[in-house]
Amino acid sequence: MRLGAAQMFIADSPAVNEATILRLAAEAAGRGVELLAFPEMSLTGYNPATLGRPGFKEELDGALTRIARAAADLGVGLLVGRAEFAGEHLFNAASVFLPDGSVHTYRKIYLTEAEARYFSPGADRLVFSYKGNWFGVIICRDQNYPELARQIAAEGARALFILSAHYYQPGEARWKLPKNRALPIARAVENRCYVILANAVGSHIGMVSLGNSLIADPEGGLVVMADEASETLLTCDLPEDNVHQAR
Repeated sequence: MRLGAAQMFIADSPAVNEATILRLAAEAAGRGVELLAFPEMSLTGYNPATLGRPGFKEELDGALTRIARAAADLGVGLLVGRAEFAGEHLFNAASVFLPDGSVHTYRKIYLTEAEARYFSPGADRLVFSYKGNWFGVIICRDQNYPELARQIAAEGARALFILSAHYYQPGEARWKLPKNRALPIARAVENRCYVILANAVGSHIGMVSLGNSLIADPEGGLVVMADEASETLLTCDLPEDNVHQAR
């Protein structure tokens, strides 16, 4: 089973982001990818002016419908970061669109201090099944908390997807690179699972994200890593597993 991570630039315009997601999804399908992750908030971006614009919720619903349709048409599961509105609450969420039409959504649990001014924290883990395998999803700062990944692995996940957008001021972005490379690898080794990190690249909301999306194997080996500046696709084949873990 081929897994993938899409490293992409996030624009202030959800329409631009949707077009990028659909383009990269089609490219991934052509490469035989069956499950593809995009970065944190990749569809909507973080700009408060965009998220609070009149009619934005309706625009978002339309985009999500089109992405779900693309997953079905391409035969590729798509993990897309986006804002989620629920009553009076706003969540930093990741939705999993599977080709059979099913949708699973995870809400980021461990918010940064800046995010906590806008978003409500999630409360529940997400582990989902696709093509006979179990997968987990977390978002960015969630990777700092080993117990969350451990609980997901205990539920049978063979691979953990991390949707990230490591936006910082340029100096901080540079010195945090080693940490943001090391933590996904640590989570892979600790839990004997693959870790697929999809990160944003480029500038957004006055900050910069330096890419370095990666895939690590259960031994902690760095299977592949992207550069700091390019939109790109990373892929890895999940080996056949003769003994599936019971959830």
